[in-house]
Formats: sequence, C-alpha cells, structure tokens
Amino acid sequence: MPLESNHNADPAAVHTAAPATPTEPRLSPAAQAILATARARNVNDSMRYAGAVTPDETHALMQEAGVKVIDVRSRAEWVWVGRIPGSILVPWSHFTDGGLVRNPHFVDELKAVAAPGDVLLMLCRSAKRSKPASETAVAAGFAHAFDVLEGFEGDPDAEGRRNTVEGWRFRGLPWRLEM
Repeated sequence: MPLESNHNADPAAVHTAAPATPTEPRLSPAAQAILATARARNVNDSMRYAGAVTPDETHALMQEAGVKVIDVRSRAEWVWVGRIPGSILVPWSHFTDGGLVRNPHFVDELKAVAAPGDVLLMLCRSAKRSKPASETAVAAGFAHAFDVLEGFEGDPDAEGRRNTVEGWRFRGLPWRLEM
C-alpha cells in the first residue's frame, strides 16, 4: 500500500523535514513545500533516501530546473509500456536469460546524467525498485534522491491488472509510448 501525505499527523510521530543543503538547486517556494512534505514522510527515519513524492507532486516538480525524473525500469518497460516525457532512463536492472538482474553500472550511469546537487525523483513500475535505487543514489552522493510513490503503473488490482488503482498512468498524468 503506498504511503500518503498525512497533513493531520501527530507532529511527534512525523520526522521533521531536514533543511535544504547548500548543494540543492534553487527551487520555487511551491517546490520547496512539496519536498518538505516528501521529507516528512520519512517516519522515524526509516527511509535511507531523501523522502517520497506522489505522482502529482512529481509532475509539479518536473517544471523546476535541477529536478530530474529518473526512470529505473528496464529499457523494455520504457519502450513497450510507456514513459514520462522528459524522464531519463537509468535501469536498476536488466532482463537476461536468467531473469531480472541488477545493473552493475547503475551508479556510473546515474553520474553520467545527474549532478550530486540535483533533485532526483526515482520512478519504476510500482515503487518497488525505485526504493533501493533511491537508497543507492543517496549512498553514492546524491543526497536529494526521492522515491516516487505508486510508480508508473501502480500495484495490480484484484484481477491482476495494473493502471487501475494507482500510479502515474492511473492519475492521468502525461506519458507516451514510442516503439
């Protein structure tokens, strides 16, 4: 089940948002407020990444300089399922004859497209791979790596279908299919 913004939560139970570091890009007050909310979702410091943003928050943040949506799905998913315009593909894993295996060049590929001060919004299919990708990014020096809750397609419904209960596409946000 995805985490949701909890504006009415007990202040003692919610982690206080950390102030922006000097290396974070200059962002509008609206973007700063979104990231403060995303950081506050880190209840009890349980996340080993900057925080978590919703698909709608991600869409709003994409308009800011220094913010990048990093799609960590496989190239096959990016091509055959669809992608967010302006997103950057940096696969967390690859399909092989033996199944899905972790991309050993993930950090190097991330460093090729992003700077340590960038705000990175990590997206996968259903927010499962984006969490460890965000953790790895933070460990590699990308302090502002956020998980995108719900992912591109979201979790499946009771009949196993995606895009029906949550996710980027379910929310009607812009995406395209290019084969």
